[in-house]
Amino acid sequence: MGVKLYVGNLPYSVTEERLQQHFAQHGSVVSARIITDKFSGRSKGFGFVEMSSDQEAEKTIAMLNGTDFEGRNMVVSEARPQAPREPRLGGSGGFGGGRPPRRDRY
Repeated sequence: MGVKLYVGNLPYSVTEERLQQHFAQHGSVVSARIITDKFSGRSKGFGFVEMSSDQEAEKTIAMLNGTDFEGRNMVVSEARPQAPREPRLGGSGGFGGGRPPRRDRY
């Protein structure tokens, strides 16, 4: 199982392939993913790179954190586990956001 790294402050123009190539210079990359806006498809300026071992991940963090990557200083750290999300309340589907009606209007 690899170690997932958070990579922040990325240029919006960088591609997953370019990110993978850059990190592959420092160890074996399992995967590289840029996070994009679901509506516009544009990069959000951060992503995740999975390295194949703990040693490579630690070395990569030490080598790349704070360094220039295509004009921006990257932030590289070990990714934290995603926090559990609250279940969505669904089905109200109208105006008012599911609040009870105002009683002072009757």
